[in-house]
Amino acid sequence: MFISSIPVIAFSQNNLSLAQLRLGITDTLAAQKGIFAIAFKDLGSSDTLLINEHDSFHAASTMKTPVMIEIFRQAAKGKFSLSDSLTIKNEFRSVADSSFFSLDSADDSEHEIYKQIGEKRSISDLMYQMIILSSNFATNLLIDLVDARNVTNTIRQLGANDMRVLRGVEDQKAFDRGLNNTTTAYDLMVLFERIARGKAVSKKASAAMVKILLDQKFNDIIPANLPADVKVAHKTGFITGLHHDSGLIFLPDGRKYVLVILSRNLIDEKTAVNAMASVSAMIYKWVQGKK
Repeated sequence: MFISSIPVIAFSQNNLSLAQLRLGITDTLAAQKGIFAIAFKDLGSSDTLLINEHDSFHAASTMKTPVMIEIFRQAAKGKFSLSDSLTIKNEFRSVADSSFFSLDSADDSEHEIYKQIGEKRSISDLMYQMIILSSNFATNLLIDLVDARNVTNTIRQLGANDMRVLRGVEDQKAFDRGLNNTTTAYDLMVLFERIARGKAVSKKASAAMVKILLDQKFNDIIPANLPADVKVAHKTGFITGLHHDSGLIFLPDGRKYVLVILSRNLIDEKTAVNAMASVSAMIYKWVQGKK
């Protein structure tokens, strides 16, 4: 069911131009208090719609997609196997001053791992939890494994020129000093297009990434108002005043597109999330109308 706040024009016509679609999107987002960025690309026609696409945003958990890419890259190079295990330790070094810090389960979206200190879990399982439940603990363990600098170097090679992965998550000292992971809508679009086209590490690795992303458990934005037969392989990110979603949308007829929606400085987060879900539905309807 589509949100009623979507402009009627987006659903009453099947021959909207990209300019008309853009107008509907900007009108929808202009009603919200916050800053937004959009990057949309139809992977069949290469039709593209970009709004504030190069503006920099705190990446929140969207940085976990590049971490996943780097894990697959290093595994392909033989540095480790995805079936190898890591010991669960709640001790990480701040990039600000190399002091140690620990994570609090109250600030995480996956809690079982906190009960397994001293035990081992496979790299593949940790990666899966990092993506589908956005586990901060799993993310930091994996960042320690692959090194954030390698993550940034790899995404540069893939064409993401501005996104920056400096560290794991919940590093308060780094946050206080402005040492944050950042992204742009454009760079996330580039990365998801690489995955979609089988060019993130390899065709096999890209397909494995899509399979993981399809199991995403947080579905309040891009998939929220789409039909059940539309599949979304995506990664979200949210902290106070900020909600992101980024991913690949697969239509039943085989067509697919990339959509990235970023936001910051949100006052009414629930209403803004609904508006972003409306934008996703508008874009889906526009793609459908191109038949």
